[in-house]
Amino acid sequence: MEIRVQSLKFNADQKLLDHVEKKVSKLEKFDEGISSVEVSLTLMERPDNKCAKLLAHVPGGNLMIERSAATFEEAVNEAVDAMKEKIKRNKEKRAEA
Repeated sequence: MEIRVQSLKFNADQKLLDHVEKKVSKLEKFDEGISSVEVSLTLMERPDNKCAKLLAHVPGGNLMIERSAATFEEAVNEAVDAMKEKIKRNKEKRAEA
């Protein structure tokens, strides 16, 4: 599974990139069919201004989750947790079809 990380409006440090890589790589356990995950980290103009957007390329389409939090680590953790559930539901749906 390929993981691409993009940081918009700021430069992500290596510690943040390592955190993203570690968390996102766990998604592969839930569906071996995931070909790649694109992660966009963005600074927004609001209180919870750290936004993480995950786009997973899975068999049959793409799944997207976006979460905002006070830190990028929190936003990534929340987005990965939500993506796990979405991947599980998507895999079950494909198995039924």
